[in-house]
Amino acid sequence: MNIANEVATRSTCNRKHVGAVIVREKTILSTGYNGSVRNMSHCDEIGHEMENDHCVRTIHAEANAVVQAARNGVRIDDAEIYVTASPCYNCFKIIVNAGIKTIYFGEFYRDKRIADLARDANIKLIDLCHN
Repeated sequence: MNIANEVATRSTCNRKHVGAVIVREKTILSTGYNGSVRNMSHCDEIGHEMENDHCVRTIHAEANAVVQAARNGVRIDDAEIYVTASPCYNCFKIIVNAGIKTIYFGEFYRDKRIADLARDANIKLIDLCHN
């Protein structure tokens, strides 16, 4: 989780800095942080794109970590992910479909539906702040 916190410092959305690290057998496979679409302006440069009190200009850290693994041909099936904040509903679905089996997270962030989905999908969802 220390590495995920460090990765979060690269975030380009000043509303919330989130970092993610995908790991298998203590080996880092991929990292990601929340930031704008590749080659587009960042929130820190031009401002936020707000919907329902949430900035939608960024791609979330978890999604970016999965994308980086795909871009580099890294298999992440049966891996674990460490995220500084719990995944949103959409990122949770991406994580599950990527084959990641365990999600460790720091602070809880917004969406309680992921607990039920994790149980149904047989995904370990581990809150590091309350364990």
